Amino acid sequence: MEFDKPAPGEELNDSEEATLPRQAASVVLLRGGADRLELLLVQRTPKARFMGGFWVFPGGAVDAHEGEGDEAHRLAAVRELEEEASVSGIAPSELVKFSRWITPAAVKIRFDTHFFLAPAPAAASPVVDGSEIVDLVWHTPQSALEAYGRDQLPLVFPTIKQLEQFSAFDSSDALIAHAAAQTVEPVEPRVLIEGEVARVLLPGEPGYD
Repeated sequence: MEFDKPAPGEELNDSEEATLPRQAASVVLLRGGADRLELLLVQRTPKARFMGGFWVFPGGAVDAHEGEGDEAHRLAAVRELEEEASVSGIAPSELVKFSRWITPAAVKIRFDTHFFLAPAPAAASPVVDGSEIVDLVWHTPQSALEAYGRDQLPLVFPTIKQLEQFSAFDSSDALIAHAAAQTVEPVEPRVLIEGEVARVLLPGEPGYD
């Protein structure tokens, strides 16, 4: 995938030493059960230095008091979901890990983000915090990708690739069942600069190694 300019906060590192990724976690909140698949996207404030104006899954950095390892990522994920979208009632142990993305070494600000799936509680009524997050929307994976293609929904690379994966499933239940049976391996894209255009390569693609 090619990008003519990086998203805010994704500027390339001008140092020879790579930045150590900060631990982070996100929740892909799902609804639809066995009938359909919709997911929650939230919009970061355009004022933000990092990913300003972009649509993402609720999430953020792991706080020091949350500890380390899988438990810390789960605690951070449910905390961020409540802070950014006012959705509570999901136990950390109920989250289903879907993926782990590590920001390319060539990028200045880096995260090691663990993405979890969770069905929305029946009483959930997401509301933005109005400061860090300014809007939210429910989308099917395909409708989100189509809106991105029309330049109506700014998305970053990991979100796009995961939406493409989600598009293979007809229901929330089917996606969660699939994820629960998988072993998650970290994905660390690489950035290849060709003139003024940056190509993002995934493991296994030509030129990655």
